Amino acid sequence: MSEKVSGTRRAQDRGMVTAELAVATLAALVIMLLLSWGIYLMVVQVRCIDTAAEVARQAARGDAPAVARARREAPTGARVQIARSEGLVRVTVSVVARPLTKRLVGVPLRARAEVVPEPEEPR
Repeated sequence: MSEKVSGTRRAQDRGMVTAELAVATLAALVIMLLLSWGIYLMVVQVRCIDTAAEVARQAARGDAPAVARARREAPTGARVQIARSEGLVRVTVSVVARPLTKRLVGVPLRARAEVVPEPEEPR
């Protein structure tokens, strides 16, 4: 009798490893996608920081062609805003990072840089 119970139990468990492997594979895929999305967000944030710093530095020098070159280095779809006050140049770079498609929820990223402008040389 124990052989019959054991035999039917094995027949019922057949395919369990395949199902578990499928679930584990999907879970690993989801984790890899989330990790790659996180890395992508970090890279875009660093690009925003670099762009803000470079644009602020060049704007403080008054070098318009270098400012235009630095703006081109911004992430795709980024807005670069330059604000000048009496003793400070402020640059804000903002972008909405979206995963794979524009239909999914985006993550707003922003970087700021402030630089004291260089004094103008007497002529």
